[in-house]
Amino acid sequence: MVLFNEQLFYLILKYVVLGIGLLVFIILFFVKAGYGRYISKKWGPMVNEKLGWVLMEFISPVLVFVFFIISDRKQEITMIIILLIWELHYVQRAFVYPFLMRGKKKMPLSIILMGFIFNGFNGYLQGRYLYKLSDLDKYSPQWLLSPAFIIGTILFIVGYVINLRSDFILRHLREPGEDNGYKIPYGGLFKQISCPNYFGEILEWIGWTILTWSLTGLVFAAWTAANLIPRAYSHHKWYSETFPDYPKERKAIIPYIF
Repeated sequence: MVLFNEQLFYLILKYVVLGIGLLVFIILFFVKAGYGRYISKKWGPMVNEKLGWVLMEFISPVLVFVFFIISDRKQEITMIIILLIWELHYVQRAFVYPFLMRGKKKMPLSIILMGFIFNGFNGYLQGRYLYKLSDLDKYSPQWLLSPAFIIGTILFIVGYVINLRSDFILRHLREPGEDNGYKIPYGGLFKQISCPNYFGEILEWIGWTILTWSLTGLVFAAWTAANLIPRAYSHHKWYSETFPDYPKERKAIIPYIF
């Protein structure tokens, strides 16, 4: 008697995550996540922001790496390269980005917990699909020469560079040790949009969806967009209301469109 059907559990979890993403998309147009410029004590106890980012993000690179290690597919070159692409983003996000942050801000523990739970679910979905549940023949070495893998990888790298460049610009708006004093960012895609860092991250996970050619990847890309688009709208509105000289031609997150 089978007490646990992992494929059924995986399928249910995938659509639950997608459904929650849709709910988050709607909520975030009305409720601002309580960290950064919207930090508020109503979100509960606070911890150091650098520590918060590590705790929130580390589960993703660790989980996918574990699934790779215990897989019988870890000798396959395509599986290795896909792992490296995933780790490229998450090692930077979990173990480099937090320690480049300036200032001594706090982050609500509730936000960290929600981020950790999502990243845990998502790490499970991505890692388990790639290294156990996907078709054995799908990711053969020939996949590396497929249009989907090449186009997806290019999009991922372009998004990754946009994300890093935008974070660099934002980080250097402040002097070392400065906690507040928001300023108008310039340079890079800030000429067209208020949140190119978010745009870059969405582009990354669209690229991931294409290079893995998977519904699991699409669920993550959709969740990322659902999370970041309303936040970008809030940021754009805040900039416009806070700075009378804020560039009128800038859009929120998609150049020339929104």
